[in-house]
Amino acid sequence: PTTFWLPAAAEFRGSIEKMGKGGNQNVVGAAAPELQGANAKKPLRSTHPEFEPLKMTRAEMKKHNTVSDAWMSIGNKVYDMSDWHEHPGGSVLFTHAGDDMTDTFNMFHPPGTVKMLKDFYIGDLIEDAAAVAKMTPEELQSKKEQAEFEKAYRNLRSQMKKAGLFEINYWYYAYKLVSQLLLVSASAYCASYPTALGFVTGAVLLGVFWQQSGWLCHDISHNQMAQQDGQPFSFWNRTLGLITGNLSQGFSVKWWKDKHNRHHAVPNVHGSGDGLNGDPDIDTMPLLAWSIKMAETGKENPTARFMISIQKFSYLPLLLIARLSWLQQGIQFAWNIKEDGIFNNTVKNKDLEKLQEASLQGSEKYIEQALLIAHHTWVILLCSNRPTFLSAFAFWFTAQAVCGFLLFVITSLGHNGLIVYEADERPDYWKLQVTTTRNISGNWFVHWLCGGLEYQVDHHLFPTMPRHSLPAAHELIVSFCAEHGIKYNEDNLFHGTWEVIKHLDVVAREFLIEFPAM
Repeated sequence: PTTFWLPAAAEFRGSIEKMGKGGNQNVVGAAAPELQGANAKKPLRSTHPEFEPLKMTRAEMKKHNTVSDAWMSIGNKVYDMSDWHEHPGGSVLFTHAGDDMTDTFNMFHPPGTVKMLKDFYIGDLIEDAAAVAKMTPEELQSKKEQAEFEKAYRNLRSQMKKAGLFEINYWYYAYKLVSQLLLVSASAYCASYPTALGFVTGAVLLGVFWQQSGWLCHDISHNQMAQQDGQPFSFWNRTLGLITGNLSQGFSVKWWKDKHNRHHAVPNVHGSGDGLNGDPDIDTMPLLAWSIKMAETGKENPTARFMISIQKFSYLPLLLIARLSWLQQGIQFAWNIKEDGIFNNTVKNKDLEKLQEASLQGSEKYIEQALLIAHHTWVILLCSNRPTFLSAFAFWFTAQAVCGFLLFVITSLGHNGLIVYEADERPDYWKLQVTTTRNISGNWFVHWLCGGLEYQVDHHLFPTMPRHSLPAAHELIVSFCAEHGIKYNEDNLFHGTWEVIKHLDVVAREFLIEFPAM
């Protein structure tokens, strides 16, 4: 079976056969300084006949924190994932280079997947006795409490699995798929009427179809929708992802999964150094700055300064064209176009470009390209039901604006306006997900419109849990947070959006004071 990050066992083993066997060393630390840093010899992996497990502290492992030199731990075992460009989940793997990825890995994978990592195993973590000896009683107590807290939320996940909250209700998703067909059919029917009512109704229905397809593709890409013997079923998840992503919405599902995986691993986190340890979803400069650090990247750019100064006014209008950015980036990814387009990210990373290029090859690349062409073809045909070219273009743009606004006002509310961490200061998995994420409260219509992301906190904690189980999980998670004194963020759609706008205003004011125009 496949998962959101890793492929089926045979596929997994086939991809790791492309990797080298490594160098020849078996210890790490002061006694072996040649092992430290990106230019060091590669450690032996467990498949090598002369393999002996390395012993290292967390401090030593943290030195290996780039794509080309990436060590990471699950439990006490350390794995060398350096330059593994074939990772099916994309670049998310390297968000935890030099760090522990126990909870992030487990929340995305079934239990048996860890056995497939033996080919990457290089050694074990040991406690830094000298560092422990220097700790105060308060620090030792804090360390003990943290270990107990991590054990508690891992136990909660086990209880949820026993309660059946990770099992799929196929009737629910059958209803969602049928409702999607009805939405797009109704849009085409309305588009054929040369009246204002036909124009508005058809364009809105098409926009809502794209928005709801986004939620479905999101569920599928988290392996919530297709299982076989309780495990994610690779073929159907990929097929349905291509249908609801490339064909229905016109963006590359491979591109989106790569970007979304990294977001899930490190939400609202500023990247540091040359690593991929930052959240790509907050990289919205020069149009919007969610923190002073982000705004600072545009302090010398007149356009960026102007956009930051007006961002409390421009935020909602920008959502109307946000979907066009995804269409552009999907085409750039599928055809490996390196040149900048109209919409571009501020952060550029050569390692990321190599990883993304390697992730889409062969027949998979051609299928993605063909389905993107098919998407734009059926959209043109649907819009051509309008009586004139101008009416058809206006119909298309209105639908894009409706989808963009309804999609991104919800996803933005899920995180924006909340705390943003530095990469080396982010807390444990549970606290990171809860403190950077916000739920949306409301009536049945709001729940339908949000497509499961009204339970954004709960989804971020347990991303493979099917959408229909989130309400039950929500009650358990709220109780757990209250028991452990962790603030749980929740707001309604309108007040929450106002809070996001106020946050943008605060960032803009602080930026203009700290970095006045010369």
